[in-house]
Amino acid sequence: MNLFAEFQTRVATILRGIAESGRLPADLDLGRFVVEPTKDAAHGDLATNAAMVYAREAKASFSNPKQLATEIAFALAEDADVAEAEVAGPGFINIRLKPDVYARVMRAALTQGAAYGKGAALPGPVNVEYVSANPTGPMHVGHGRGAVFGDALANLLAFAGYDVTREYYINDAGAQVDVLARSAFLRYREALGETIGEIPEGLYPGDYLKPVGVELAHQFGVDLRDQPEAAWLPKVRAIAIDMMMDMIRADLAALNIVHEVFFSERSLTNGPDGDCVGAVIAELRERGIVYDGRLPPPKGQPMEDWEDREQVLFHTTDFGDDVDRPLVKSDGGYTYFASDIAYHKSKVDRGFTQLIDVWGADHGGYVKRMTAAVKAVSGGSASLDVKLCQLVKLMRNGEPVKMSKRSGDFVTLREVVDEVGVDAVRFMMIFRKNDAPLEFDLAKVIEQSKDNPVFYVQYAHARGRSVLRQAVAALADLDVSPQALAGASLDLLSDEGEKGIAKLIAQYPRQVEAAAAAHEPHRIAFYLHDLAGAFHSHWNRGKDHAELRFVNEENRELTKARLALVSSLTGVLASGLGILGVRAPEEMR
Repeated sequence: MNLFAEFQTRVATILRGIAESGRLPADLDLGRFVVEPTKDAAHGDLATNAAMVYAREAKASFSNPKQLATEIAFALAEDADVAEAEVAGPGFINIRLKPDVYARVMRAALTQGAAYGKGAALPGPVNVEYVSANPTGPMHVGHGRGAVFGDALANLLAFAGYDVTREYYINDAGAQVDVLARSAFLRYREALGETIGEIPEGLYPGDYLKPVGVELAHQFGVDLRDQPEAAWLPKVRAIAIDMMMDMIRADLAALNIVHEVFFSERSLTNGPDGDCVGAVIAELRERGIVYDGRLPPPKGQPMEDWEDREQVLFHTTDFGDDVDRPLVKSDGGYTYFASDIAYHKSKVDRGFTQLIDVWGADHGGYVKRMTAAVKAVSGGSASLDVKLCQLVKLMRNGEPVKMSKRSGDFVTLREVVDEVGVDAVRFMMIFRKNDAPLEFDLAKVIEQSKDNPVFYVQYAHARGRSVLRQAVAALADLDVSPQALAGASLDLLSDEGEKGIAKLIAQYPRQVEAAAAAHEPHRIAFYLHDLAGAFHSHWNRGKDHAELRFVNEENRELTKARLALVSSLTGVLASGLGILGVRAPEEMR
């Protein structure tokens, strides 16, 4: 039951009736206004800006937005669920609902269980590509933020009703994997008994490559040692990439992250379908989107891929980019952009109409050209939304954490997960908007205090479950199943704290819908924190006022009503934590 969607429909019906009377355009776009919670509970339960949004269209029949708002409010006041509808300011409408509306919401939350807030199936498959770290070593904390964000976003979209595929793009065709192979070959020589000394600058120094060297020695013995680089490099590169990807998959699994698709960049030019990049360039040339030409020198700042020569160019300026982009380098190889165009076209060819890429903040300058490319290769049928994740600053009690010996130059994600646990990493990576910098303090995220958001929310769920157990202990024959509690007399919930919790529970479906539409899973984390706060606050009031306690042995009906509130709250907390990939514990010690 989405209370806000229901009233969106009711207001739209009123507007449609006014349009049918000829006082608003017949083709009025009824998707532009919103119904949302009032900013101040004293003003009511819901608010809508409908009259303000359609002020221009209403100008011929209504002297001002307030006059249109008055007519909408009058019609809303006739609704069986509305206690009062009044116009505020220049034309906003505040709506106060009858108490039994929230009783219906709680019953829906109890009877629907895990399905409460879940959206109906939506059209258009969605591809969420995230992590896509170079397969050159273990994942670091920065990768972890993109991994958790992408996974939580995929969970959110699936819960909201989208058909979601989780994808990882393996960057296994660039110069960095050749550096990986050379670094692994050095460890291979070490495994054969050579003293390799200090790792040369430009190679990967981490100890994580020692097992690769051992595996190479096991497979090839001394056969590779005296071969020229051109002979051993492809063999070493293939094994090193496979072992690095196994490590990355294990790191992701430690965070409960599993991708359905792993797409190899190398397959775009050396796969079963031949040179896909060249084929895409040829197809776009036929469409007049690719041409041979010269780029003007950049103005004001350098452009990393500018060359003063005639070259193969993509007409990205026709699709919103600042400058056309080269696709072929002077040595005849493809630019990264060319490969990325072919890769994203493969997504479109696989039927995806909504593409979401999760990138590091350092790729911000690449967004406009990639968005233009998707628009071009799909003929406008697919959209690309790039979500940038800012850096993570790893701290311990306010002090920066030093680098890891295992990786050589950074702290690995696995080390952080092993130290503080999956729940702390996942929740705290989401408890800030993705494009805002994040300080992750290893000491603070495991504190058992209200200042630790993950503990605060998980404790609310555990506390609620404890209340239900206490009720069974006090009233042994009491059925506290959600189905039984749905039959409680919920009109007995008259305290303002109880009403506030019920109103927040009613907001959950709207929060899911809005967060999914905006591709912002942090909204769910913020909402859960607010809901937990309301519950903790009301629970604390019960310590001082016995009449507010959830279990009252002298009043079974009131107890059942309050337990219905607690049960629906814990259900929503568990659902939201599930979207974030965080446990909802039954108890916490």
